[in-house]
Amino acid sequence: MKKKKSANASGAAKRRKTGAAARKGAPRRTQRAAAARPATAPGDSKPTVRRLRSELAQALARIEELKASADTDFLLDILNRRGFERELNRSIAFIKRYHASGALVVLDVDRLKPINDEFGHAAGDQVLKAIVAALLREVRTSDVVGRLGGDEFAVLLWNLSETDARAKAVALEQTIDALSFEFRGRSVTSGASAGVAVLDVHSDPRTALEEADSAMYVRKAQRRHENKP
Repeated sequence: MKKKKSANASGAAKRRKTGAAARKGAPRRTQRAAAARPATAPGDSKPTVRRLRSELAQALARIEELKASADTDFLLDILNRRGFERELNRSIAFIKRYHASGALVVLDVDRLKPINDEFGHAAGDQVLKAIVAALLREVRTSDVVGRLGGDEFAVLLWNLSETDARAKAVALEQTIDALSFEFRGRSVTSGASAGVAVLDVHSDPRTALEEADSAMYVRKAQRRHENKP
């Protein structure tokens, strides 16, 4: 009986000793873990914040570049149809709000297909680039020039009366008619037919484009009749 009690007492002593050793070892492990973690000062996050802000600014700038490229004709470096229609929508909204005025001119290039067929698309591209350069010279910096597709262009003119807008359309035709090109030793001319839609507080972007486009086809038929031998 005494041996059993002695064994129990010995076991209890061992458990107390083991528990005490465990309690003594615990702070040391905690201290080692704490030492392994670098101390974080409140100001240490600033470089990370600055880096994230820089990355965000770069991402936003890239998004704007992609938007701009999506609205730009890659060959002629002017607005494509999507970009021009966006500007037309904004302009008509401005006209309605502030009771401003403007005009939309749609131009269709004449004889571009025969030039492409006979001299190649590089020659046709040269004609288109010269036409765009001529259009940009004839309008103000506040006006907008765009390519609706193929050989069709549009010009958004600000603060013009209907009489002035129609006179400007005739002037644009004459400027393009006067262009001359040399391909394989031959002198080649093109030309353009223009239609006008006046923009006011009652205008609608889609209707304005349709009106100017219809007027352009009427003008094209008229010019074709005038040029008959």
